[in-house]
Amino acid sequence: MASDQLQVLNALDVAKTQWYHFTAIIIAGMGFFTDAYDLFCISLVTKLLGRIYYHVEGSPKPGTLPPNVAAAVNGVAFCGTIVGQLFFGWLGDKLGRKKVYGMTLMVMVTCSVASGLSFGHEPKAVMSTLCFFRFWLGFGIGGDYPLSATIMAEYANKKTRGAFIAAVFAMQGFGIMAGGIFAIIISSVFEAKFPAPAYADDALGSTVSQADFVWRIVLMVGAIPAAMTYYSRSKMPETARYTALVAKDVKQAASDMSRVLQVQIETEQQEVESKEFSLFSKEFMRRHGLHLLGTTSTWFLLDIAFFSQNLFQKDIYSAIGWIPPAQTMNAIQEVFKIACAQTIIALCSAVPGYWFTVAFIDVIGRFTIQIMGFFFMMVFMFALAIPYNHWTHKENRIGFVIMYSLTFFFANFGPNATTFIVPAEIFPARFGSTCHGISAASGKVGAIVGAFGFLYLSQRIGVRNSLIMLGVVNFLGFLFTFLVPEAKGKSLEEMSGENEDNDNNIRTVPIQLKLLLLHVDSCRWAQHEVEGGDYYHREISVLRFSDF
Repeated sequence: MASDQLQVLNALDVAKTQWYHFTAIIIAGMGFFTDAYDLFCISLVTKLLGRIYYHVEGSPKPGTLPPNVAAAVNGVAFCGTIVGQLFFGWLGDKLGRKKVYGMTLMVMVTCSVASGLSFGHEPKAVMSTLCFFRFWLGFGIGGDYPLSATIMAEYANKKTRGAFIAAVFAMQGFGIMAGGIFAIIISSVFEAKFPAPAYADDALGSTVSQADFVWRIVLMVGAIPAAMTYYSRSKMPETARYTALVAKDVKQAASDMSRVLQVQIETEQQEVESKEFSLFSKEFMRRHGLHLLGTTSTWFLLDIAFFSQNLFQKDIYSAIGWIPPAQTMNAIQEVFKIACAQTIIALCSAVPGYWFTVAFIDVIGRFTIQIMGFFFMMVFMFALAIPYNHWTHKENRIGFVIMYSLTFFFANFGPNATTFIVPAEIFPARFGSTCHGISAASGKVGAIVGAFGFLYLSQRIGVRNSLIMLGVVNFLGFLFTFLVPEAKGKSLEEMSGENEDNDNNIRTVPIQLKLLLLHVDSCRWAQHEVEGGDYYHREISVLRFSDF
């Protein structure tokens, strides 16, 4: 790695928090807002789909999706997400973050709209087309994971990098909550306009024909926030780390960051020297093999627990009586009740948990938050499962909701955030998007285990035993966290080992020059910390990289 290359990257590492940081958070965050809305809104309408398309004449209970159809509708987006994470993660390292970033957004917008336009009126046709479009919706969502995380990590300064990446991810909480709020609004409007009796009073009349529009509108609205940020994404410059370290155009990186940081970064184009090794080579596995195992395993285990809870929380609420029996409501009222439950949980536990991570991640570190989160998730899962019969009594329902909310709180003030953040910080720039995509894809495999496997498992072993198994999963996540390194306060090059190559280059210069370079470097850092003076920073940079 050439020495003047570091001047561009150091300028990013020590930059004060500026408006462009918040702009990047908003642009990337709106993608994650949409991701969460699109992934979780399906759980709001699956029971409505069962009532509309799988009504059984004479049945004492409303129609429900068959287990195989329910598993497909709930989980097919995760299958697409896995493919998207791997494909767009790899493409982001090959073509650049910026070029690929807009592609993912257009896929998400198109498929959100198409999901609501699922063709036909027969159950098989509607479910088949719905699953088809939700697969490709997941494909676009998958690309957003590695690209948003990598872009934010490569733009951020090292002092607050964790908080910036966490803020992007925290938009998931608002996306979940927005899905619930919008479903409440839509169901309220339709209930007022098209009132219907409860299922017990009139089985066929409890599901008005207009209810078919409710689930379609809920799914289609996910396209709006994504479309709003497309122009902004197209105007973002390529990250300096990709341009300098991967594209090897140091001069262009300095030009882009001079414009972004609004300071003059002077540099001369030189050939970039770095120790090259390929993904999954022996050298890569020696440096990063255990790190990749740590990020993939913890994300896998976390998503088993997290997505099992989210996708089937409506069934848990029904089991303890928080949502009335289905036959006492009409179809639209059931959507309203489920949406209220999801919104309350998001508001009381998910959103606060995300923003606790934003506040504390650069204070106590990634490792501490992740291991604490897994530990408390395990504790609360066992506390819910072991005395489960106690929680089903009417007088104890509020206690159950509080305990259940605390598991969400420590998931989000814990591994749900850190498993997204750490893979963006610890791998070399030329593999950063790919490795994040691999880690995220491992997580979505875990989500599929939750979405598909837990549906069948909970029907066979019951809610209590399912919660015990989730507690065991969290314990394993606690153990595998010890493979994940701490990135707090360190530059991306320190974490990835790319500074090792730079150190080797410095050893080749005369000893007097090396000492002078080190002296000037220490002066520059001291001056920045004491005065924060951009002029002196630029003066020393020119001295360091041009005059020798």
